[in-house]
Order: sequence, then structure tokens, then C-alpha cells
Amino acid sequence: MTHQFQFQCVLPNGIHARPANHLEQQCRQFECQITLTNHRTNNSGDAKSVLALVGTDTLLNDNCTLHFEGADSEQACQALQTYIEQQFPHCDEALETLSDDSEIVLPQSLLRHQPQLITGKRLAPGIGHGVLTAMSQIDPQQFATAAHDDNEAQRFEQARVQVSANLNHTIANGSHHEQEITSAHLAIINDSSFIDGVTTLLTTHSTANAILAVMEKLCHQLEQSASSYLRERVLDIKDVSIQLLTAAYPNVLDNQAAFSLQQPSIVIANDLTPSQFLGLDKALLQGLVLTHAGSTSHTVILARAFNIPTLSGIEIKECAAALDHHVYLDAQLGVLAIEPSIEVSGYFNRAIILANTLKEQQSLYAHQQATTKDGHTIEVAANIACSVEADNAFAQGAEGIGLFRTEMLFMDRHQAPDEEEQFNHYCEVLTAANGKPVIIRTMDIGGDKPIDYLALPHENNPFLGYRAVRIYPQFLALFHTQLTAILRASVHGKAKIMIPMIQSIEEIRWVKQQLEIVKQQLTVQNIAFDADLQLGIMVEIPSVAFIVDLFCKEVDFFSIGSNDMTQYLLAVDRDNASVSKLYNSLAPAFLRLLKQVVTTAHTHGKWVGLCGELGADSKVLPLLVGAGLDEISMSAPKIAATKAQLTEINFADSQTLFAEACECATIEEVEALLEQRHAQAQVKPILVQQCVFKAADFANKEEVIQALVGNLGIQGRTDEVYKLEEDVWAREAVFSTGLGHGFAIPHTKSDHIRHSSISIAHLDKPIDWMSDSGEVDFVIMLTLNKDQGDQHMRIFAGLARKLIHESFRDSLRQAESPEAIIAIITEQIGL
Repeated sequence: MTHQFQFQCVLPNGIHARPANHLEQQCRQFECQITLTNHRTNNSGDAKSVLALVGTDTLLNDNCTLHFEGADSEQACQALQTYIEQQFPHCDEALETLSDDSEIVLPQSLLRHQPQLITGKRLAPGIGHGVLTAMSQIDPQQFATAAHDDNEAQRFEQARVQVSANLNHTIANGSHHEQEITSAHLAIINDSSFIDGVTTLLTTHSTANAILAVMEKLCHQLEQSASSYLRERVLDIKDVSIQLLTAAYPNVLDNQAAFSLQQPSIVIANDLTPSQFLGLDKALLQGLVLTHAGSTSHTVILARAFNIPTLSGIEIKECAAALDHHVYLDAQLGVLAIEPSIEVSGYFNRAIILANTLKEQQSLYAHQQATTKDGHTIEVAANIACSVEADNAFAQGAEGIGLFRTEMLFMDRHQAPDEEEQFNHYCEVLTAANGKPVIIRTMDIGGDKPIDYLALPHENNPFLGYRAVRIYPQFLALFHTQLTAILRASVHGKAKIMIPMIQSIEEIRWVKQQLEIVKQQLTVQNIAFDADLQLGIMVEIPSVAFIVDLFCKEVDFFSIGSNDMTQYLLAVDRDNASVSKLYNSLAPAFLRLLKQVVTTAHTHGKWVGLCGELGADSKVLPLLVGAGLDEISMSAPKIAATKAQLTEINFADSQTLFAEACECATIEEVEALLEQRHAQAQVKPILVQQCVFKAADFANKEEVIQALVGNLGIQGRTDEVYKLEEDVWAREAVFSTGLGHGFAIPHTKSDHIRHSSISIAHLDKPIDWMSDSGEVDFVIMLTLNKDQGDQHMRIFAGLARKLIHESFRDSLRQAESPEAIIAIITEQIGL
């Protein structure tokens, strides 16, 4: 019997080794012959062979057919069609790349030292310093002299078993990226096309020449691909082949010293295979220069995962004179600096210090507990729509998952996910959470989120219609399946269940009955689950707010959905252009409703969070803190910034703010109140301790400006460090800002400064500023934004007048601390 179905490839990188490995495993469950045909290339391949699948050269949006022939072809066709539609799109992802399209401004603080720079393509960010070391390459052809004998089949099989064991060890102990890439290599050496290709030749060829012949054939096939991504897989074929050759003929390399790093190094290589990269000491590997690698190379993917700055497009001959000498690699600027002078080294050493300081500061906010200035804690969690988002959410500082929108598992498919699929998704998130709470919202489908396979009726007003908990009685088996999957997964972490669209006590009591039924079934089957699993509800229907005290007797927690709550409370469809201007969560009615829910729930000892879009609004954050919420959740990228903002918020002041907002009569009054509060909170003082350096070890004028401007980036006062520095140097080009008597006042009025700032450096040793200015040991830099009018000239003039007086100059030099310097300038200039 024969069956077939067509599909369009939706994988961003096409069918390369990793997704081919996933597809091959699905196909191997069936006895029938399965063939994939790519209609763009007319290439066909055995779907039970990773290499044959890769050889079809299937790219994003290619139309393909899977053809089934054999006894179980009908069953296989149905299963694979479901797999292709539901799971295959998630077995690969668009790769993070370092954009090379943006304008790169090479800073004057570097260029003025006349560095020797070689420009490359930026692949993995960061700055590295070390000895430029050429990676010795293993030439596969050196194995070609091996003679043929009667033991070739045994030699090949022993080599394959040994390499498989090594790869499995890496898979068992490696990081996520190591596991993914190594699994693809394991699939290659276990691939039927690869094994058959080699074994067929063993009767007349040595194992070495058989492997080399198959390697060359496969590499040639991949090199013809229209996809640069698939062309880069040539290196993976060579990698696996070299591992097999080395295992089969260990004596061939005996006379070659194994390549290893002996000191901090920048490694340069024409080709660097993933296994060679994994074999390098990461503590000594400070950067990579790869001649031919692209952004989707598996080696580059690993470099990003290990935070190794990487450039490509630089030939070894371009920097041959620098081999075995110290170099700097700046993958942000896209340059390799060779033969660095003392001044160039100073620039890059300072750049490394600035980069490490910024990284440490960001990491500090991301992974510290969210706490206000006066010690009040509030949980900051992430909202996610699928399990693959979880790792990134926690990496960015999420203290939990405030909303896991499970309906995304049910959408854009022809049938509902089964219990096992759901269980795996929930387990993946709970594992990533590592003990942090995960609120799993049961499916909010129907109404505004129609599902074809449920055949729900068309509705004129879906937001108020047949959706979420309201459809559960009709689709009881579906609801029970989801509850079962969540309960089973609950033993793997701190799971909580949340029910959407609850509007009455009757509904939540019915849900609790169903939950008990599922628990009893699991108990009978002797399947473990968390007996203390908490149950909560979304507060999005206004009726709930008036009986929160009654709900407190039924549930463990509440989460306010500010989006739906606002539109239901105000009777405004936020997607209707005619009335959307009326949609505003700052309506006094909403704020009073928020106050009612939080106050009542806390009276009964219940926890309250907010998971709508309102939580990520920086202007509204003080209001939400003042409302007394226990948690707010948002998209992961906003978490660190929110935590940083919380450190500048006073809880007591926020409570007063919220009370005042609840007394406002109109939205405009609330917005005006918040604007005033936001303006006061967001305008940073012009002169602060973090921008003052005592006994600064800056070696020259260039380093002073680099360090002071770079520090403004660390302090969150500019988002455009290089462009702000250009503005400072543009002003210097007009005439020197050295004033004599050892003082200089570099200054600019710039679009690239967010918060007007005065930066100060009292140097431990005087430096040359300009030939007509003499030596300088005290620098006061003014970087003021253009909204400040002529403020920069007023401050400049005020400083210039004061610096005429020796007593003022001496007082600044004799000040023992940044605070003392700030006090003197503030008093004398009147800031």
C-alpha cells in the first residue's frame, strides 16, 4: 500500500542535521519505506537516513512530499503528518546572529593611537586578549596510505562504537548546545547511508579510504546546496570522519603533538570543527578568528554558548607576522588589533574593564531579588507562550513564570495535543524553573481564539462568549487530559494551576470537582503528583471583584489580567478602532477595583499577582507597587530593567501615590499624577558619586574620554557610547578644552545622552592634553542633552570663572572623596 502527503518546510534553516535527526527518529518507528521529495530541487531521499534527508537540500518554504510504501504505510502517514504539523516546526530555531549591517563607529579614542587593525565579520560578541595561536589542522588525507586487509569491517565497527561512546558521553554531560550539536554528529555516524556507503567499499578499500570516499561524496553533495547553512554542514561531515579515522588508526597521529593551549590565546584557524572547539581549554580560549565560518556554523553556535568572541573572514596570511604575539579581538567593533602599542593596549584593556563592569551590573539586577529602595519585595516573573521560552526567561532574571499560556499548544494544528505531549512541555518549564513557581493557565481557547478541530460556533462578540472555562464541560475529556498532564508534571517542580474566565463560585466549585476526579484516577493508577498543588483563578471579569472574599474560601491565589479586566470593566473592545481610545487601565474605576481585589485577598491571607501588559509599563510600576501586589509578570526582556527600576522606588511613597490616584476623578488626572512622579524619578542628578573618579589611572587624553563616556553607558545615562564619544571629540576638534592650571573641561551638547551628566576624573599622574594646554591632572566632562537649552554653556562658564581662583582649584585637588568633590562643585556652581 502507498500513501503520501505534502507539506511546506517551515524550519528557518531548512532540514539540516539536527531536524533531520528528529525526523529520522520518527520515521524509524515504522517498517514501511518512507521517502522525502523536495519539489524545488527534485531531490529525493530516504527519510530514515539523516544524510539522505540533508541531501534533499530542503530549505525554508520548500514544498515537499513524504511518500509511504509498505504494510504500515497508512499508520505511518497519519503519524508523520501529525508530527510534521505539530512538532517538527519546533525542533529547530532561528539562530541568534550578531548583525553586521549596523554602522560601526570606530572610536577616536582608539583611532588616534593609529592602531593596526584587520577587519572581520562579527559572529559572537565580546572582547578578548591573548597570544595569536594558529590551530594545527588534521589533514584527513594523511590516513589515505592505509593498506587494505581482512579486518576492515571489524576495524570500522570498532571505530564507530568508540566514537559513539565518546559522543554519548558529551551528550550526557554537556550543555544544551553541546547536546544538540553532538546528537547531530552521533546521528551521522549511525546513519544508514553513511554506514552502508562505507561498508560497501570495505571489500576493496581500507577503512580509511572508504571513509574518505564517503566523506568526499557527502561534502560535494552539501557544497552544491543553495543554502549557506547547509554548505556549512560540510565541516560536520569532516569532523565526524576525522574522529572515525583517528579512532580506526590511532598510530597515525602518534608523532603529532596534540594541539593544546598553554596560555590565554586568540585561536585562528581556516576550519575549526565542533569537536576541536570542545577540546580547547575554555579558560584559556579568549577569542576565535575563523577564516571561512558563517554565523550558522556549529562551531560559532558553540562559541556564542561559551561567550567566546568570534570573527570570521580573516586569512591567516593577513596576520602571519602577529602569530605567537599578543593581539586583541574586539567582536563588537569587528576588528583584530595586531602589534598593539602601549596606547592601543591601554584602549583595549580599558574596553575590557568597561565591558566586564557592565556585564556584572546587568547580571546583578537580573539575578537579585526584586526589592524596592526601602526593602519591600515584589516578585517579578515572566509570561511565556511555549516551553522553549522558559530557559531564556530564567536567564534574564525571572523569579517564576507568572503566566504560561497553554492555549498556544492547542492552536494552529488539526488535533489537540495528547497527554504525553503536554506533560513533556510542562516538565520542560518546571525543570528550567529549578524550584521557582510556575503558574500554568489552563487552555483559554474558544471565543477570540477559535480552534478548528473543536468546531465551536461563530460568535458576534467572542470576548464575552463561549470560551475558556465555559467550554470545559462540553470538552470534558480535553480538560481532564490537561489536568492529568499538569498533575503528573507537578512532581518535577513548583507548579500551580490557574483557571481563566471564572465569573462565579459555581464555576470554580465545578473545576475543583473535576480536579478531584483526576487526582483520584491518578491515585488509583499509582501515578505520583503534588497533593498540595495550588489552584488559582484569573481575575478578569468584574463580578469576581465583588465576591473576592467568597473566592478566598475556594482558591489559593489570584492573578489579575489587566487587559481583559479593563475592557470588561469599561465595556470597551480594545481592538475596535472606534472606541479603543476609551480603553485605559488608568481609569479610576479600574484602580479602585484593583484596590478592592488586593485589599480583600490580603485580608484573607491570599496572594495576588498581575499578569497583563500593564506590569511592564515603567511609568505605571510605582502605582502597581503601591497597590500592594505580591507579583507582576511580563515579557522576559523587560525583567532586568524592571528590577533595576524597583531599586529606585520607595514603597511607602508608592502607597501614597496609589492612594492619591484612587482619589482622582479622571484618567487625565491619574496620568498627570504619574507623569509628575515619573519625571521626578527618571531625571537623574547631573552630578553623582558613580561618575567621579579619584586617583584615576588613565594614561592619556584618549583613555580619559573613553573611560568617562564608557562609564555613562554603564550608569544607564547613554545608550550610544560610541556616538556620544564622537560628539565629545567633535567639540575637541574645534579647539582644546584645556583651561590651564592642570584643568580641562571637555564638553558636548548631544542627542546621545539620556541624562545630562558631569563626569570627573582626578588623575594620579598628569597627562598631556594638548600642546597649547600643558599637562592636565583634573578633568571635568560635561555631557548635556539638547533639551537642556544653554545649560552646558552656563555650567562651563561657571566652572571657568571659578577655576581662575587657585583656592577653588586646590580645594578640588585636596578633596578626599567623590562626595567631597561633588559638595564643592555643587556649592560653588549652584547646581
